[in-house]
Amino acid sequence: MKGRIELELHEANQLFNSMDPSPFVDKDLDGDAEEFIVNWAQEYSHGEPLTLTIHLEHMPAQDPTALMSEAVHNFFAYRANLNRLEFRRLMAQGQTSLMVGLAFLAGCLAIRNLLLGNVVSPWAGLAREGLTIVGWVAMWRPVQIYLHDWWPLWRRGRTLSKLSTMPVEVVQKIPDHGPTGKPPAHTP
Repeated sequence: MKGRIELELHEANQLFNSMDPSPFVDKDLDGDAEEFIVNWAQEYSHGEPLTLTIHLEHMPAQDPTALMSEAVHNFFAYRANLNRLEFRRLMAQGQTSLMVGLAFLAGCLAIRNLLLGNVVSPWAGLAREGLTIVGWVAMWRPVQIYLHDWWPLWRRGRTLSKLSTMPVEVVQKIPDHGPTGKPPAHTP
């Protein structure tokens, strides 16, 4: 079964950030629309194909499907690219942190063994344990990056890449006439 993301709008411009002066196909999506689409996409499994259906209450005279599809694809491709850059930066930071942490840990263990290795006293024992702990604390950040921080970023990147190629449909919203089947009475 295909994952379907459905978005109801009054008009096409609601999909886009009104502050962005870019041409229509290069505009940023509205923050709420982006969050809505990404959150719904993450509800489906990665292997499941997605389709975005935009229901417009006020359909323009010319079919906006091609333009809105291109705009959505451009936006999510741009976001996926930014995500890849952020992921690379995180991995580079992890590598640097790992090298610094390992050097610091090695230094702490070397000092512990060279200066305090054979000394028997309560203070020497405390200093040995303190240097060991401080050395391992220096490894906290690389461990944090490589065990926890990378995968949410990687998962979001997969989702953004998927959204950059999903089919986009734009359809006329059918008015809701309620349980009676008649349009609601117009009141002045």
